[in-house]
Amino acid sequence: MAQVGVVLSGCGFLDGSEIHEAVLTLLALQKSGASYQCLAPDIDQMHVVDHVAGEPAAGETRNVLKEAARIARGDIKALGDVSAKDFDALVFPGGYGAAKNLSNFATEGTSSEVEPSVAQFVQEVHSAGKPIGFICISPAIAARLLPGVKLTIGSDPGTAAALEEMGAEHIECPANDFVEDSEQRVLSTPAYMCDAPLPEIAEGIEKLVKRLSALAG
Repeated sequence: MAQVGVVLSGCGFLDGSEIHEAVLTLLALQKSGASYQCLAPDIDQMHVVDHVAGEPAAGETRNVLKEAARIARGDIKALGDVSAKDFDALVFPGGYGAAKNLSNFATEGTSSEVEPSVAQFVQEVHSAGKPIGFICISPAIAARLLPGVKLTIGSDPGTAAALEEMGAEHIECPANDFVEDSEQRVLSTPAYMCDAPLPEIAEGIEKLVKRLSALAG
């Protein structure tokens, strides 16, 4: 049974993990027969967003690991407490947390950097030849760390151009499908980067996860 690390970035699409995408990923992993462990860096969020107002909440701070634990029902480990050898594959649900907490793509764009513990973990898993899945905006992490990687964020021209400037090769893709870079063993699906209904997003995530599980053995 493949053991897959699911890297979360908080809880809530405006400042953490997109909850629909995260839950669909966990569901698809179980349906594929894989085992999973939720993971997150033990760091503060970039900021906290009031999801009713859609605006930053002044004076509030939250921890990425503790917030992600809400999605994981408490069964979560800090990235610093695990090793790449513990996993056969990784997958990153989206949400702005991937571009605010796991990296700073949301504010720095093509000059962005990946949070150090995330970068080290991805590079170790990738160097070991293990597959990695990226959902929604999280392919921005792959674009920064894996030169020449083929990936998708759907069809948004501005974001696609930014990822290509960072060294990736962008391939347009609908929400209900995924892109595979067979050489780098990287999979990606657009999810909520597309203006698509939840069933199409679920279909794309399930296809990605099914292939990820097969590659992980």
